[in-house]
Order: sequence, then structure tokens, then C-alpha cells
Amino acid sequence: MIGTGRLVLRAPVDADRDAIAAINADPAVGAWLGGARSRAESDHFVDRVQAHFAEHGFGFYVVERRDDRRVIGLTGIWHVPEENPLLAGQVEIGWRFAPDAWGQGYATEAARAALDYGFDLSIDEIIAFTARTNLASQAVMRRLGMAYDPARDFEHPGVAEGDPLKPHVVFVGRPRAYP
Repeated sequence: MIGTGRLVLRAPVDADRDAIAAINADPAVGAWLGGARSRAESDHFVDRVQAHFAEHGFGFYVVERRDDRRVIGLTGIWHVPEENPLLAGQVEIGWRFAPDAWGQGYATEAARAALDYGFDLSIDEIIAFTARTNLASQAVMRRLGMAYDPARDFEHPGVAEGDPLKPHVVFVGRPRAYP
């Protein structure tokens, strides 16, 4: 478990599946992830996150607000899955939050805690990537002090040709290289 002033980050448990499914099913969230996810797809994601925790001791954390214990999102670090062979095996930080939690600094607060934790594990580089058009996530990456690395930009293999989400940008974080 990782704590911040307003948030608790913890490994997901089966009781979180409904809240995670609601976030994953939201069309606004799905707009940056290739579409909203069905309950089965969301449960598969949770299964993968739980397996990653079991194997590596870290992964994508459920983000709860301290004041009401509501699950408002997920953030964390994990090894990029093999479905993305261009980056597979690298450690990625990512996040997704319920839209009513957007614009309140939760993503930056939670991601900063997860990034710090990753560097405490002696991970020497953590990347973040998103669609070139996802300026909100890129703003979080910049607030975390991550550096844009245009040499690593790529066309996402899981996104169809011609889809505006196919071109991706890559940001890099290194220990103590961020505020």
C-alpha cells in the first residue's frame, strides 16, 4: 500500500471489480484506450494486474480517496505486455480515472507516488506513452518531470491504421530526474 495526502494506492482485490469495470466502461475513459471495455474485458485486465502483482510485487494500483474510500481510478507501474512488442518488458507508468475525478490533481498525485515507489525498487527507467493527441496525459507526464523522447515515438501496433490514436509519444522518467 502507498499513501499520499488524499489517496491510498493498493493492489486490486476481487471486491474492486465492479468499480474498475465502471471506470473501464466509461466512454470518456475509453476514448484514449481504444474504446470502452466490456465487463469481461475489464475482468481480464484485473486478472492480468493481479498476476503481475503476484509475480513482481508491483503493478497497477487501485486509487481510493481517503475521505470517502471511493475507488476513483487506477495508476501504477508494470512491465509493458507482449502485445506491444516495440516496448515489451520495459516498465511503464500509466493511469485511468473516473471522469468525475479528472481535473483535481489525483492523476498526478497518484502517479508521482507510484513513480517514487518504482524508483525505490531500483528501477532505473520508467516510461509513459500515450496517443500523440492525448494532451491531458502528456501534461501529467510533464508535471511528473518526465522527459519527452521523440526518438522513441511509435505507431501503436494494437491500433488500426488511419486511427488518430495510432501515433504514440514516449516520455521517460529516471530516478530523481523529476520534481
